[in-house]
Amino acid sequence: FHDTFEREEDGNLAKAIGNGWNSATADRVPKLKQADLDDGILKIASATKEAGHAAHVHHEAGFTDGGAIVRFKFPGLNKSESLQLGFVDRETKGVHAGHLCYGILSQSSVTLIDHKTGIMNLENRKRRDDAVARKAKVPPDLEALLKTKQVIVPWKADTEWHELVLVTEGDEMRLSLDGKLVAKHRSEGFAH
Repeated sequence: FHDTFEREEDGNLAKAIGNGWNSATADRVPKLKQADLDDGILKIASATKEAGHAAHVHHEAGFTDGGAIVRFKFPGLNKSESLQLGFVDRETKGVHAGHLCYGILSQSSVTLIDHKTGIMNLENRKRRDDAVARKAKVPPDLEALLKTKQVIVPWKADTEWHELVLVTEGDEMRLSLDGKLVAKHRSEGFAH
């Protein structure tokens, strides 16, 4: 699908963005605007503290070996601005909230991460949470496994417009910015 965001949002709740978009966090804080359509731009502001979760905007788009292209820029309002673009399948059993994989841009790096067979896998998550609850170290075998589920590469954020392409093909995820490959990683959870 394609969206130019050339419309006004209809209110401030989950489906206010329109055209099949949904904000999973909007109904938690209906008085705080987290998504604003302005001159063809979807502006997202997270009310993480108030909503108990970072802003989460999504659209249904089933595929295998595919991806997403977005134009984005950081507004430069604070030093912790980040963008997390990923793929979720709520029907997937054994994975917390269906979280499969993500490309994450922070102010200093790009991360590609397989959550399906990594930390969002319910067995792995339980083992980690049990260790944290006991104030113990994460088991070494789990820590070693989780390290194989991601790659982190340096990247310096700015306030310019960029085109981001995030693709999964088989067990490989690739992230490109402005036509240049920035990161790629192989992990079995990408092949969903």
